[in-house]
Order: sequence, then structure tokens, then C-alpha cells
Amino acid sequence: MDIIYQDSYILAVNKPAGIIIHSDGTSRAGERAGMCAAETLTDLARVYLENNGCVQQAQDVQALHRLDKDTTGIVLFSLDKETQPLFDELIRSRNVHKTYLAVVKGEFPEGEQDITLPIGRDRHDARRMRVSKTGKAALTHVRRLEVQRRGQSTQSLMLAELGTGRKHQIRVHFSALGFPIVGDGLYGRTSSTRTAAFTQVPLMLHAYELSFVHPVTGESLVLKTEWPSRFTGWSVQNP
Repeated sequence: MDIIYQDSYILAVNKPAGIIIHSDGTSRAGERAGMCAAETLTDLARVYLENNGCVQQAQDVQALHRLDKDTTGIVLFSLDKETQPLFDELIRSRNVHKTYLAVVKGEFPEGEQDITLPIGRDRHDARRMRVSKTGKAALTHVRRLEVQRRGQSTQSLMLAELGTGRKHQIRVHFSALGFPIVGDGLYGRTSSTRTAAFTQVPLMLHAYELSFVHPVTGESLVLKTEWPSRFTGWSVQNP
């Protein structure tokens, strides 16, 4: 476990790619079928706490929000059942400021902008969300940090701040503007262009920073991960 922060009430970890936060039901189905159950980030947090003598916290550990399986970065866990409602309300009321790093295809316009396209479910693909006039309001504030041109390829390093928390929000918003996130097989291109090689490209989306006022201690916290290794090669290293 890559621990970002820990106290008596919360644990913040740096989630790696390729792992889900909660069980989605497939692991339990696998157990019933005699298969090895897939580990979740919650499982790993529980083992970490048990190994460090935090038995009660290991029993109470609960993820406070989600990241997609292939998105990396900070995830918060509650460690105390009595104070968990305070953190649940903090998340629900949007008083946790979330900042992401993303690399998108193309040369994104310079400067800052708010993306306010509403998001709803894609009726033709249960895995996907899409921009929809009948969808829920969504706000993503984005800022271009840097542009790189390599041969025929142009990519932009972006900072994205969530104003709302719709499923796949950052991925949908960038894709809808014509700048899909590099490595996004769900929103980055059409099914006719899918290749095995593409699936080897990691999703270039990382939950870089969380900031909030601790509802128990009153402390103002700014939690950051180290600069992700797959984002090396950019001159910006601490936006």
C-alpha cells in the first residue's frame, strides 16, 4: 500500500491501475465457483491495517468514493463507523476538492475553461456514459499545462478539477470535445479501430490531489501523490 495520509479516522492511499475499489459481485461469484477471488483496494487496505495492529479500523474500513479500475491516484477510506457519516456528508456536499492529471490527444486550447455538458447513460452500451440533453448537470474545470508534438502525434497535459461527480465525467467531457484521454479504450475511439496493441496503453488519468477541511479535527488537509511515473517526459512536474 502506498499510504498518502493516515489518522484515527481516515486513510488515504495511492491506488494503482487495474484494481477495483469495491467488490462488483464477480469475485463472490468466483468464490462460489471455486475460483480465486479478485482482490479489491478495500481488501488490501484491510490487510494493511490488520498487519499494523489496527484491528478495529480494519473491521470498519470503508471507501468514501470511487475511481475507475484503470484510473490511478488518491482514494479516501473511513476507519471509524461513528465518524464516517461526517465524511460521507463531506463527499456528498462537494466539499472535497478533487484535482486530476490527464493526457489527452490533440492540442487542447490554451488557458482555462469550464466544461458544462450534461451527462447521462448511453442507451446503446451499458458500460458507457455520454453527453445528453436529458442528462444530469456536470461541471469540469480544465487547464492546459503543456503541449507536446512528436512526429504526427500531438498530446496535451491537462489539469482537471471536478465540480460534480458524474460517472466517467472527465473521460466523457474530454471525449465529447474531441480530445479523448490517451489510453481510454471506452471513450477514445471507435470499435472498428480497436487493436490488441491499444489495450497496452495505460489510461492517462490520475487523481493527483484532494483538499478538504477534516470534519473531526478541523485541520485543512491538502493530500497529493508523487508525480506518476507514466507522466514523466513533461516539463511540468508540480502544477
